[in-house]
Amino acid sequence: MAKVAFLGLGVMGYPMAGHLQAAGHEVTVYNRTSAKAEAWVAQHGGAWAPTPREAVEGAEFVMACVGNDDDLRSVCLGEDGAFAGMGENTVFVDHTTVSETVTKELYQAAQATGLHFVDAPISGGQAGAENGVLSVMCGGDADPYERAEPIIQIYSKICRRIGESGAGQLTKMCNQIAIGGLVQALSEALHFAEKAGLDGRAVVEVMSQGAAGSWQMVNRHETMLDDHFDHGFAVDWMRKDLGICLDAADENGASLPVTALVDQFYKDVQKMGGGRWDTSSLFKRLRALD
Repeated sequence: MAKVAFLGLGVMGYPMAGHLQAAGHEVTVYNRTSAKAEAWVAQHGGAWAPTPREAVEGAEFVMACVGNDDDLRSVCLGEDGAFAGMGENTVFVDHTTVSETVTKELYQAAQATGLHFVDAPISGGQAGAENGVLSVMCGGDADPYERAEPIIQIYSKICRRIGESGAGQLTKMCNQIAIGGLVQALSEALHFAEKAGLDGRAVVEVMSQGAAGSWQMVNRHETMLDDHFDHGFAVDWMRKDLGICLDAADENGASLPVTALVDQFYKDVQKMGGGRWDTSSLFKRLRALD
């Protein structure tokens, strides 16, 4: 069993860290709000620390799942940051969805101090984290990835190294691009069904068994039709992710017209007060246009 630190106990990190403790690893957690860390220890055991630096002392692996580029920098760098407390050859695994830019910046900073940095963004939502069936897409050097893979597999159903540093984040961008288009298409299909006087559930029962089927269709159509949009990944976070995708496309020359349009639709949802609704709320936007 390994000594592991986990930084960030949001809706994803909290259960992920719990899976590590349940698997028998020695886990120390850190969260910006210490009450959340104390609650995690009360539920799962293990220990908590008041700073990232203290949390990572003696750890073989450090996992992080925070909010954005600046949050990641804050837990990694500085006097109380994780890098200051990690021993040589320790592997830092970042599960946050961030830009390729900050990933490469922190990869280089880790290399300069004898540490390893693996970018490993995740997909599967809150339910995937709670059930330990996340999809993890990784970038970084092969040896540190191979060392960390057995730890990551504890809360994943698939974990793959795609390439060098940044490849994991670029793959997550592909994931978010695909999800945005899928959710908008599903929303339009359900909206069309309602306008045509059809039973949306019956329509999906048939469609989901054919070429149009998707995870979003199977797992979100009923809650969409029931006007329930509190299933984890929020619109505010999706807009952050799509912004990363669009910025990267500006740099590499990719054309993302549908992604740009869907991003604006999510902006409309935010204006409706739905920043904390889940991403399937694109359907609610269409209903609001009636």
